[in-house]
Amino acid sequence: MKRLRRIRDLMTGHMDSALTDALIGQLEATKQGAWLAVAMIGGDTRRSDAHEMMREIEHRGDTERARLVEELSGALITPIDREDMFRLSRSIDDVLDSLRDFVRESHLYRVREQRRFAPMLDQVITGIEALETAVHDLASRPSAVTGDALEVKKASGALQRMYQYEIAQIFSGEITSETMKERELVRRLEVVASAIGDAADAIADGAMKR
Repeated sequence: MKRLRRIRDLMTGHMDSALTDALIGQLEATKQGAWLAVAMIGGDTRRSDAHEMMREIEHRGDTERARLVEELSGALITPIDREDMFRLSRSIDDVLDSLRDFVRESHLYRVREQRRFAPMLDQVITGIEALETAVHDLASRPSAVTGDALEVKKASGALQRMYQYEIAQIFSGEITSETMKERELVRRLEVVASAIGDAADAIADGAMKR
């Protein structure tokens, strides 16, 4: 039945929605991870609880990524090049993995003042939502994808700049064990920024090949 559906899509020129559905599933799990981090630094969720909850979120993201890989192996038509689809999925996975590390290291380091990370996490969510728009447009509005990728890249760049300002502020005062812990957590969010940028590149490269 799945094969017949794909043949029908090939003949009618339609994209296989299962691929974009799996990517959206990955992004939904990733956004849940970002919102969990926001709840943790705001004190709405205890660090130990966030650490446990993130495991479940990561499992959902991994499940969606496995679904994409399975669908990709048999898809007759893909919204963008298969390699770029795989790169995009891997970059989204990297975002979630880095958010997991942020939550886990916050649990381990017990940094006293976590609210300083709120603007960066807000920007992470902006980047994830821009990725959601781009993935939705892959099949429905391919002409908009290049512009979508640019918006994702802008979110990544803004997050990179926020990282630089945070590092400058951390190193402007006395270097203590507490400031080094803060530096490690800020670095985790910079890795998130890089992964969002990589996702934007995968989308842009795929759009150029169409």
